[in-house]
Amino acid sequence: MLTRAEMRRLLVARGTEQEELFAASRTARDAHWGRKVVTRGVIELTNVCRVNCDYCPMRRDNVRENDTYFLTGDQIVDIAELIRDSGIDVILLQGGETPSVVPALEDAIPRIRQLFGGHVEILLNLGNLKRAQYARLRELGATSYILKHETSDPELHFSIRHESLETRLRCMNDLLELGFKVGTGLISSLPGQSLDSVIDDIQLAGELGVSMCSVSPFIPAPNTPMSLSPIGDNELALNVIACLRVSYPHLLIPSVSALERAGDGGQSRGLEAGANVMTVNFSRAVDQKRYLIYGKDRFVVTLDHVRGIAGKSGLELRGSVFLEENVTTGGHVR
Repeated sequence: MLTRAEMRRLLVARGTEQEELFAASRTARDAHWGRKVVTRGVIELTNVCRVNCDYCPMRRDNVRENDTYFLTGDQIVDIAELIRDSGIDVILLQGGETPSVVPALEDAIPRIRQLFGGHVEILLNLGNLKRAQYARLRELGATSYILKHETSDPELHFSIRHESLETRLRCMNDLLELGFKVGTGLISSLPGQSLDSVIDDIQLAGELGVSMCSVSPFIPAPNTPMSLSPIGDNELALNVIACLRVSYPHLLIPSVSALERAGDGGQSRGLEAGANVMTVNFSRAVDQKRYLIYGKDRFVVTLDHVRGIAGKSGLELRGSVFLEENVTTGGHVR
């Protein structure tokens, strides 16, 4: 576990010191997880969102101008079949934050479990919902949930998301109590973010008791209040990944597409910094263009891309760690 003083020094490390940090991070990852990368398949359910985050093109104020869509239960299951046929057993269902996606998920989740013969991790990323809705999705077979805190600074969080950090963390606590494997995540290089705030983010990931944490450099997107802000520093994001890994070797840490968007080869460097998860996009081509996570100019991750950079890093692709854990402990997932 790194001290705050050590993190403050390592987060700005460059050159030889950064290479040494990455080497220590890879050693921690390999000792805990082996030289393997968990592979997920993502389905983007909708580009409609009720929240008005200042950095997101799918923010509530933009919905009327966007070409909006919702996937049906049948469409979700059809794409899940493609993911299964690709040998991936983690299905990430994500979308804009709106309870309107819940009925289609209630239809699709049991059918996805049947499609995989029960051997599937269903990972959701749908934002704040009511505890009863989380409980229902868990009952139907969802096993994991990503709920990124984005920034642990309450004032900065409210100023850019227009919702409270307290509410976000309360939802995360609900998920943990209901038995979900939970992931959080942060954005680095946010305008107005201090280095101490980033250190708070790292420490919060350890305090929450989560199993996953992502790090995304800030990406300014068109048609948002933050469109003219400078793009995030990939080196800072990579150093955050490495500090997370050294401090909490047990975490699943993805090398996210934003790293590639902020710098060519960014995802490969994410693995070098200690990440051990990659997500392949299986959304329909028409929906990839409508899911404006960073605007229309986004980097879409393919299975060939993941295989290529994992192989370059000397890492093997693997399936869900939670399914393996379930078998080892003799438990079962509904």
